[in-house]
Amino acid sequence: MTTGGVARMPGDGAADQDAGGVGPNADTLRDEDLAGADAGTRRRGRRVTAWLTTALACLLVLFALTAPNQVSHLTPAAFVRIPVEALLGTALVLVLPARAGRVVAAVVGVILGLLTILKIIDMGLYRVLDRPFDPVLDWVLLGYAAEFLRRSIGRAGALGSEVAAAAAAVAVLVLVTLSVLRLTRLAVRHRTTAARTVAVSGVAWVGCAALGVQIVPGVPLAADSAAALAYHRAHQVYAGIQDQRTFAAAAAVDAFRDTAGDQLLTALRGKDVILTFVEAYGRVAVEDPEFAAQVGALLDAGNRRLGAAGFASRSAFLTSPTTGGGSWLAHSTLLSGLWVNNEQRYGNLLAGDRLTLDGAFQRAGWRTVGVLPAVTEPWPEGEAFYGYDRLYTAPDLAYRGPLFNFASMPDQYTLSAFQRAERAAPNRAPVMAEIALLSSHLPWAPLPRLVEWGEVGDGSVFHGMPGPGVSPEVMLRDRNRARAAYLQSIEYSLNTLISYVQTYGDDNLVLVFLGDHQPAPVVTGAGASHDVPITIVARDRTVLDRISGWGWQDGLKPDPRAPVWRMDAFRDRFLTAFGPPAGPSRPAGG
Repeated sequence: MTTGGVARMPGDGAADQDAGGVGPNADTLRDEDLAGADAGTRRRGRRVTAWLTTALACLLVLFALTAPNQVSHLTPAAFVRIPVEALLGTALVLVLPARAGRVVAAVVGVILGLLTILKIIDMGLYRVLDRPFDPVLDWVLLGYAAEFLRRSIGRAGALGSEVAAAAAAVAVLVLVTLSVLRLTRLAVRHRTTAARTVAVSGVAWVGCAALGVQIVPGVPLAADSAAALAYHRAHQVYAGIQDQRTFAAAAAVDAFRDTAGDQLLTALRGKDVILTFVEAYGRVAVEDPEFAAQVGALLDAGNRRLGAAGFASRSAFLTSPTTGGGSWLAHSTLLSGLWVNNEQRYGNLLAGDRLTLDGAFQRAGWRTVGVLPAVTEPWPEGEAFYGYDRLYTAPDLAYRGPLFNFASMPDQYTLSAFQRAERAAPNRAPVMAEIALLSSHLPWAPLPRLVEWGEVGDGSVFHGMPGPGVSPEVMLRDRNRARAAYLQSIEYSLNTLISYVQTYGDDNLVLVFLGDHQPAPVVTGAGASHDVPITIVARDRTVLDRISGWGWQDGLKPDPRAPVWRMDAFRDRFLTAFGPPAGPSRPAGG
């Protein structure tokens, strides 16, 4: 093809450009432009990513340094602070050689990551036990927590939660360490700016600390919370080591250790003594304005019902060594007369030969039994220490009904099974029983209904009652729901006990019932006392006459003026009241 007598050949660059500007040279230029544009976009993307990563690292380190260890204190204002640890750490890496600075930054990152994990664990423990995690004494609680999850949400759900928790802990440790290293490199690269920032911030920190400047009441702007937390936990390690010696010294003193059986509990000869722990039956149940009216009315009605059956009662308060959980600490404190407020003491107690209330009754000739539906596996150390003639665990109780909260059998079934197995047995010796009732255990729902005692049977009668409840985590997040469910569960447990005494009580029944600890802070609020109600019920007035000097109040409900003892004082006072004195009793404590 020709135009104006000039042949235009395919591939003629000039002709191609004239015809439309699309030729090999144009292609090359266009590719170079595109490549340059792509490179610029990538550089901008890397810069944005770098800035974003740095910002996230700053936020993570700020969280690690200033975050409180309680969810209720976790507000935006808590982070508007100047952490002195950041200033000192930055100053240190600026004056150290590069390699030494990186090593220090890595070590600080690991420590800060561990402190962050510790804060997160504290947040969980405060929600349940209203106290922080003890790095020496509380590791066993992780196992108990796993068991609690397994019983509450099933084995698969518990395993998933454990894997997620472990993965989260590793992620926190790695990410905090990497964040510290990144900020360290940034500070070294911009040494002059970093030094000036540290100097200005340091002056501001000193001024704020001297003047006590606070943006939020109780939260000083000059922060040293991470260092304070590290110091406090290091002190806990030392205190935990010392506590073992303190407890051993207290356990070595026992006024009743060598008391002969014929000198123990003489005033209770021939009586069936039932010592019942009602899960989470705390002082809040009888004094909180939202609970007191209903629980008070129930207990007043209980006084009338039991009075009509010839029973009387007296009540007071005991201070539990734990709150929100850790029932075994309360049980062992009351039974041993020692202050068992941590896992180390509990383990040492079980390894010893302390005379417990169960042991005293056994030495004096009673048949002693433990009815512990929360125990699902063999417990040789507990059986050996408490010396039960018979221990009824969950498998021994042979429950065939539906599981309710905490994967447990209803309190009515627990008492009914005990009655059939022990008190209804012919030609038997007097029995002393320690019984744990679990229907008021977190998450407090669902609950069964009371049925006629003769209908309880193997528990099948409870099928069809209220279906699945909610998980503990859901209940702990909803305070109104938790408090309503807690109230209903306490009413159920108390009604069950009163009904049991009405149905099976006789002249030889002595019932002692008490709470093991207060419920979780979602019910009580933060900082509640550790007090729990305790009541003794008997038809034989000579039993209550024996405790007339205690100052306890008549009836099932103690009012705010009732005496308050530490729980470890009960064993010695009880043994003294119902038997010849064994000599001077040591002060409660240790």
